[in-house]
Amino acid sequence: MPQTPLSPPPRVAAILPARWGSTRFPGKPLHPIAGKPLIRHVWERARQARLLSRVIIATDDERIAAAARAFGAEVAMTSPDHPSGTDRIAEVARTLPGVTHLLNIQGDEPLIDPALLDRLAQTLIDEPALEMATTANRFGPDEDPANPNAVKVVVDAAGNALYFSRSLIPFRRDSGRGGSGDGDAEPPFLRHHGLYGYSLPFLLRFVRWPPSPLERAEALEQLRALENGAKIRVLLTGHASVGVDTPADVATVEKQLAALSGESAS
Repeated sequence: MPQTPLSPPPRVAAILPARWGSTRFPGKPLHPIAGKPLIRHVWERARQARLLSRVIIATDDERIAAAARAFGAEVAMTSPDHPSGTDRIAEVARTLPGVTHLLNIQGDEPLIDPALLDRLAQTLIDEPALEMATTANRFGPDEDPANPNAVKVVVDAAGNALYFSRSLIPFRRDSGRGGSGDGDAEPPFLRHHGLYGYSLPFLLRFVRWPPSPLERAEALEQLRALENGAKIRVLLTGHASVGVDTPADVATVEKQLAALSGESAS
């Protein structure tokens, strides 16, 4: 990113919003996963990223804050009245001198790839005009793209998001009937990750916009950005992080963590 003598160097901070209340999994951030609180796994992996100047856990719950401080995390206490994690992140972002970009890292993905965090941060640094970015990967052969809990995204030729949906997009009208006949391969189903990067000015604008009609219909906050004319760059990756949405996901994640530990020890 070119710099002038008067422009400060870009600095990227990561914020992990964490709340106690969850209809499906109350107390999820502190649920033990392989002997550690869930939020600690995410924090430790974020700390491995090279381009993040700070990694902060943002919460309104003193139980989460106390546990995070105990394992050495930087903690920001926030208002309990925020309607979303993005609003919580914006409150903290306003207090960070010198920070030019923010990563929003969901606190329930203990297998998040530090290299992917660096890639997202580097993209924001290298493209000064870019306001928002996120990540996605192709669905695996054993995954069901029609699952409404798995958010899909379609992108344009430049890699910017056209739409996000819980419905199956794109609809393949000619699947199983010989295709379109023009020899083009069908576009893949892309699974969107709950990982975002923003420029600081855009983040502060975003949280001032009211929830948009498509956002309310799909319960997908990123649609607010699209409805207000923003571009969202989608970085495609082969990494598919597994999230902990319910207590039933804990065993699956522990097996994957054990497998990773075995690979690093060998």
